[in-house]
Amino acid sequence: MTARLRRLALATATTVALAAPAAAVVQTAAADAPRCAAPVTIALAADWAHPRTRFRGWGTSLAWFASTTGGWVDPVRERLADLLYGPDGLGWTIARYNIGGGRRPGTPPLTRPNANIPGMWKMPAGATGRDWWRGDDPRQWDWSADPGQQWWLDAVRRRVPADVRVIEAAAYSPPWFMTVSGDVAGAGARYQPNLRPGFEPQFADYLVRAMQGLERRHAIRFHSIAPLNEPNTPYWVAGNRQEGNYVDPAGQARLLLATARSLAAHRSTAMLSAMDETNHDTFVKDWTGYPAAARAVVRQLNVHSYSTTGATGPRDIAAVAGLPLWMSEVDLSAPNSVQDFEDRSSALALGEQIVLDLKRLEPAAWVIWQAVEPSAAPGEAGSNWGLLRADMSVPRPRDMTVHLTAKYWAMAGFSRHVRPGDRLVRNDDPDTVTALSADARRAVVVHVNHGPYARRIDVATSGLPGRWAVGERYADARRGAADGCAGTSALARERAITTLVLRRRD
Repeated sequence: MTARLRRLALATATTVALAAPAAAVVQTAAADAPRCAAPVTIALAADWAHPRTRFRGWGTSLAWFASTTGGWVDPVRERLADLLYGPDGLGWTIARYNIGGGRRPGTPPLTRPNANIPGMWKMPAGATGRDWWRGDDPRQWDWSADPGQQWWLDAVRRRVPADVRVIEAAAYSPPWFMTVSGDVAGAGARYQPNLRPGFEPQFADYLVRAMQGLERRHAIRFHSIAPLNEPNTPYWVAGNRQEGNYVDPAGQARLLLATARSLAAHRSTAMLSAMDETNHDTFVKDWTGYPAAARAVVRQLNVHSYSTTGATGPRDIAAVAGLPLWMSEVDLSAPNSVQDFEDRSSALALGEQIVLDLKRLEPAAWVIWQAVEPSAAPGEAGSNWGLLRADMSVPRPRDMTVHLTAKYWAMAGFSRHVRPGDRLVRNDDPDTVTALSADARRAVVVHVNHGPYARRIDVATSGLPGRWAVGERYADARRGAADGCAGTSALARERAITTLVLRRRD
């Protein structure tokens, strides 16, 4: 993810024309009027008979916030973990652990305070230069590195059952001694590779050994490993505020093949993910530039959603390749907004982002960039990135207050109800996500109403067996009272995210 703020331009999602019994919708409206009335009515048709992607869950990248907050006092960090991964919080099941590259000893830290993720290597006393690393030497590993992020591994393990827990290892840069520039932020110029020529096997071996060492120490299993991060972009240059590494498609292919060989050599069960590109169009450009051998070793496709165009490209690539697709990173703040924990525009923008991603990418997972972002410093306008805000200007601030934002509740409207094992279902409304449980007895409708008027949602149940009715209604994740509607109709409040849980009644 780049440090600059990226503007979200809203686009109309691709919809699917579905047959719906219009007469039934009209009859429902007549029976309930005027109790169940709104200025706008939406007759929602979904293809319930043909559910699609099996959803694995929701989550976050742990770097950078976990590296900092994992070192905070127990009451605060336990509350944070409960808010994100607890059953009464967001109920997330996915975590992306950052295996840090780590800066050269004695050099100044990266200028973003909480972005300094240490590497897991240990430079031997008296060693000089860059050619001292031996991955098979236990003395050259520092398993005490990054205790904060490692604390979060245990926190996730304690809260998420093993059958739905998904942990991915992710790398943003090689260690400094494997780079051309000696700087984990990037090469000396934009669009220049920073991994030393021919060092793909060494970097891959470092990542796989680090991953397996963490597995042994934390009694976990990594689901997948992602050795690339927004590789084909101009962001990564020496002196930047965070780790990064430019890699063109040919270099990406070499690293993927090397990582696949290392996984096999170490008998790892982790799947190889690629390539966490910054947007959909660049993802397509990278993938189509791979030789067949590189494509063949990839077991999962990851894409970031820092754009509003081309999302169906990665979707189609995943479908043709027969591979699961993750939306593995995105976040945003509403245009022209400043830090405001109650900013509804940013909450609605996040909801619209999720709707667009689930409708167009049809991903198996949705992962936010940073669940917890640093609060704005005094005198700074800040932004509304993140779901929670806290002071992370130093490792252990005096004030560890955690602020829940409106975006937290926006996320809860999705993640508490579209659960692992549910199947995404196509529908014909650009503001709505629909999902169906594995046993086909629970259906979920999440509707983002960015407009100034309440909307009546009439959900057609054609394609669902039996009789159905709205069981629970939530507005911005808070359970609502009866709204006067009956059957499969409900009211969606203006400028709110409404979640409807429909249940089969027979």
